[in-house]
Amino acid sequence: FGMFVGMMFGLAMHWFVQTFRLSFPGYDFDQDADNEGDVEIPTERTSLTSKMKAESNVNDASKEIPLWMYFFLAIPAIFDLAATALCMMGLQYLDVSIYQMLRGSGIIFVALMKQNVLKDHLHQYHWVGVFWNVVSVVIVGGTAMLASGGDGEGSNNSSTSQTLWGVCLLMSGAFVQAVQFVFEEHVMTMDIPAPPLLLIGMEGLWGTILSVFVMYPLGYFLPGSDHGSYEDPFNTWAMFTHSKNIQTAFFIYFFTIFFYNLFAVLVTFKLSSVWHAILDNFRPITVWGTDLFIYYCINPLFGEVWTQWSYLQIVGMAVLLYGTAIYNAPNAGSLLLEGQW
Repeated sequence: FGMFVGMMFGLAMHWFVQTFRLSFPGYDFDQDADNEGDVEIPTERTSLTSKMKAESNVNDASKEIPLWMYFFLAIPAIFDLAATALCMMGLQYLDVSIYQMLRGSGIIFVALMKQNVLKDHLHQYHWVGVFWNVVSVVIVGGTAMLASGGDGEGSNNSSTSQTLWGVCLLMSGAFVQAVQFVFEEHVMTMDIPAPPLLLIGMEGLWGTILSVFVMYPLGYFLPGSDHGSYEDPFNTWAMFTHSKNIQTAFFIYFFTIFFYNLFAVLVTFKLSSVWHAILDNFRPITVWGTDLFIYYCINPLFGEVWTQWSYLQIVGMAVLLYGTAIYNAPNAGSLLLEGQW
C-alpha cells in the first residue's frame, strides 16, 4: 500500500512537467524540423523508434492523452499487486536466500517475452549475458544458504510439499512481474505512448484503489492471527497514528519508493525491460554492501558481518558485472566480442 501511495507522486510531477513544459524523458515539447538530420545512436529499440518516427512527425508527448489510457494503466498496477502478493505468500515457505535466487530468475521470462511478445530480436550475446546474470543470482543466493549453515536464520522449516508450493508461488510472482516489465515497455512505445511519470502515477493510483477496496477488505475478513484477521487495517492505522517512528519511516519510504520506481521506469523507457530486470538483480549485492557498511562503520547492532562465505558474494558480483558487460557488448566501454553474435 505504501509503495502505491508513494508512486502517486508521479501524477503531481506529470502535471508539473506538462504545465511548465519542462525537459524530461518522454516529454519533448520543443521538437523542430532541425532534429530530422540528427543521427540516432543504435540501441535495442532503434528499429521500433525509427518505425514510430516514420509514421508520424508529430511529437507523441504533446498529443492529448485519451481517456481510455488512464484506465488502461490499471493493468500494470494489477500485475504489480499480484506479483507482490504471490512472492510474499511464497516467502512464507522459503528462506530469504532462495527467495532472492528465484526472484532473480525473472530475467529469463522478461527476455523470452521481449523477443516473442514485443518481437524485439535478442542476439546471441544478449542471451549469454542473461545466462551469466542468472548464474550470479544463484551464487549470491547459495552464499546466503552456506552462511546460515543451510538452515537460514529466517528458515521456515517447511515440509517438502510446502517448499514446492512456495517455489511455485514465487516463480508465478516472478513471471507476473516479468509481464509487468514488458507491458510497461509496450505502453511507453505505442503510437500514443504513456509518458513515464503518468505511467508511475496511474499505476500508484490504481494500486492504491485496489489495495483499499479489494486487498484490505480481503485481509480483514479472512481469518488469521492479527486480531482474528489475516491483516487488520484498523490495527495498522492505530499503530501508524500513535508512532512517530512509523510515521518517519513511512515518510522516508514514500519518497524512496517513488524515486526507485521512477528510475526503474526510466531504465525501461530509455533502454528496455530486459535492462530493468538486469539492474534489478543488483539489489541483493547493493543491500549486502550497505549492510557491511552499516555494521563496520555505523553501528554493529545492525547490518551484516563479514563471513568466510563473503568472498563468494564478491565472485557473484563479478559474474553479475561480467554478464551485464556481455549484454551491453556492442556499446562503448563494454566487452569487445569477436565472431558472429
